[in-house]
Amino acid sequence: MTEYLTVEQMSDCLFSADNILILCHKNPDGDTVGSGAALCHALRALDKTAAVLCSDPIPPLFSYMEIPVYDGSFEPETVVGVDVASVQLFGANNGVPELASHVNYCIDHHAGNGGYADFTLLDSTAAATAELMVDVIAHMGAEITPLIADCLYTALSTDTGCFKFNNTTARTHMVAARLMEAGARMADLNKLLFETVAKERITAERMALDHLEYHMDGRCALIYLTREEIAESGVDPADLEDLTSLPLKIAGIHVGLTLRQTPTGSYRISIRTLGDVDACAIARRLGGGGHSRAAGCELEGNLDNTKNAILAEVEAVIRESQEGC
Repeated sequence: MTEYLTVEQMSDCLFSADNILILCHKNPDGDTVGSGAALCHALRALDKTAAVLCSDPIPPLFSYMEIPVYDGSFEPETVVGVDVASVQLFGANNGVPELASHVNYCIDHHAGNGGYADFTLLDSTAAATAELMVDVIAHMGAEITPLIADCLYTALSTDTGCFKFNNTTARTHMVAARLMEAGARMADLNKLLFETVAKERITAERMALDHLEYHMDGRCALIYLTREEIAESGVDPADLEDLTSLPLKIAGIHVGLTLRQTPTGSYRISIRTLGDVDACAIARRLGGGGHSRAAGCELEGNLDNTKNAILAEVEAVIRESQEGC
């Protein structure tokens, strides 16, 4: 059973620690990488030994964060999970399972956090873990340098869809302003993260849209990519993250599903919703999780079975929400 801490308590604990390993979740996104990198840079500025580790490769897109990746040069005394809601999300590669077997601290914003760490800082009203991290770093007495500001701005903007998702609050904008004042390169990062697309990504998008399907009287749209198509397109898997927003851009769609086959054959399913449809409720039925408007899960099996499974759960959640009205 975890013990929940305030920002001040978590900051004091981290300030007293050393030889700190910061773990991100598998399939790393901007929030886990940006928040983890920011914490690492802040701790190092306070003369702590700290490094970041992820089960999967950190996308080259985030190279500007200058992330100190763990190389085994120190024995971790303190392990911190950042933006990781459950132990399963740490992943199975890079020696992470052993290192994640005992997590001392967790900083997260997912309502479904499993309480796996000894101590947890959790705020499910935060749009991104970055909203918590900016206060943790400041309370530790570390300066939010332009580099740290870039890391945190990346985390904040990617988890809010460049401040377009409905998890964006007034607090989110105030944190963004604070980071801009600290030197975050807002315009450059927005261009890089949201307006620059590789040719290979366009090819993958075309392939996915070739598979576009409508279900439930046009309220649900589904696209997919097989592992063969991903390989044929030459796209970096990290560039496929924002593919998940495509189905929901279609007028009249309330549930958007994106299925991407992994090299091992399983399918990663991204769920995006509008209105009163709870994406997290859908994902939880299949062992996943996330937020009310953006969630995901992973299923073994062939494409037809995977589609049937996720569509059945979407239909069930929609039916339950209608019955509850």
